[in-house]
Amino acid sequence: MLDQQLFDELEDRKELYDYQIRDIDKIFERLDNAPANYHLLYQLPTGGGKTVIFSEITRRYLEKHQKKVVVLTHRIELCKQTSKMLNTFRVKNKVINSDIKELPDQEEYSCFVAMVETLKNRLNDKKLAIHDVGLVIVDEAHFNSFRKLFSAFKDTFILGVTATPLSSNVKLPMYQNYNELIVGDTIQNLIDQKYLAKATTYSYNVGLTSLKVGINGDYTVKSSDELYSNLMMQEKLLHAYMEKSMGKKTLIFNNGISTSLYVYETFKKAGLNIRHLDNTTPNDERKEILKWFKKTPDAIVTSVSILTTGFDEPTVESIILNRATKSITLYFQMIGRGSRRLPNKEEFTIIDLGNNALRFGLWNNPVDWQHIFKAPEFYLASLRDDAEIESNFKYEMPPELRKKFSKSVDFEFDLHEEFKFTVKNNLKAKTVIDKSIDQHARICVENAEDQISAKFLTKELADDIEYRVRQYCVLLGNTTKNYRLWLIEDYKEKLVLATSKKMREKLMAEE
Repeated sequence: MLDQQLFDELEDRKELYDYQIRDIDKIFERLDNAPANYHLLYQLPTGGGKTVIFSEITRRYLEKHQKKVVVLTHRIELCKQTSKMLNTFRVKNKVINSDIKELPDQEEYSCFVAMVETLKNRLNDKKLAIHDVGLVIVDEAHFNSFRKLFSAFKDTFILGVTATPLSSNVKLPMYQNYNELIVGDTIQNLIDQKYLAKATTYSYNVGLTSLKVGINGDYTVKSSDELYSNLMMQEKLLHAYMEKSMGKKTLIFNNGISTSLYVYETFKKAGLNIRHLDNTTPNDERKEILKWFKKTPDAIVTSVSILTTGFDEPTVESIILNRATKSITLYFQMIGRGSRRLPNKEEFTIIDLGNNALRFGLWNNPVDWQHIFKAPEFYLASLRDDAEIESNFKYEMPPELRKKFSKSVDFEFDLHEEFKFTVKNNLKAKTVIDKSIDQHARICVENAEDQISAKFLTKELADDIEYRVRQYCVLLGNTTKNYRLWLIEDYKEKLVLATSKKMREKLMAEE
């Protein structure tokens, strides 16, 4: 929820930032000169103050024109927040929710805030009509649900606002509904001007080729749950948190409820302060969890779908993307939850466990929103697919783990060169895996004092094993997910046997 501090800050400041004033002037230039039925889209990054901007636009419009304003949102929480912000700007407004069936008092108000579905139902029932509307503002305009109401405001100036001017449905591009896009300040500029916090991104390579894409164009919950609920990914997540975000107030975003519950159990067993939230969580429990999250410095919330919009907790210090997405909108929404700057918070951490930064670029990288608005299909086609991303992965052992193998000098294993050697010499492909296992066994023995410590070191190589097997399968071509998973487990079993054998030989030689 929008933080009380923001409202207090506006009350004290009474002034907009320079970039907000500049963009408002641009929008009013169109409002004053374009046709009455003009549709204008405005883009500004999450955290830039879109609600503040369109609240000031509403106030100024009502001063200049003798017509009414309707603000449309897609969630009830956003309705309440928007109404509260409009009140801060001294705009008397009425929220049209499910309890409102008629508007006998509409002449008392010049501004109405409504959920799109609620207003659509009331208009269809012909029980409610708002007269003399001159401006309709659409919050989170990238959602397609709003277009169903446009016909009800045919001769009205429509202003859509969004952080990402890319339709949630690729078959319904935004340029079909909006005449023009105005692009606001960039994320990097807002960071440089100290309006947003600076982000440090840590990406952990994840094999995503097992994920399936659904009819909505994003990865399915089922395939995501299968990948992110497995023990290897849970351990990778916990390690990433311990390494980069330990003690920080953290939001973890997942694609499925099953995954989020696994995360909750994994972190709980590790003694960490964590709670779980999803869209089935009762409202009272959700309020209690968010209240706890706000006041607890090292709090962790693992969630699904529920905190990407309509939630603002400026004290968040770490964002963990424990999922992959093909939606640039969702990518920016998730990261935006940590981007608010405070006097004692100039930076925040992003942990990416879905190759998202490799797909979309770093959060603060420049984005050509005009190109995306005008040619969304070309932009989507240009995104790197998972196979291409993973083909460029190179495993690098974390420094903390490398210390455990400090006695080994020759640590690298060039799987591609070994594969070329087997082809050139007409050897079986599995020779590459055998050599890899032998090299792993050797470094485990070199850095162990006995059988138990050597076996423990084989488990520390899980990420490197997964990486090597994935590269091996790419070189083989046309291998199945089941084969790759079997090969990883077979590799680990053979590595334990090979390590035990080498350790016995080492101990015998010493004797």
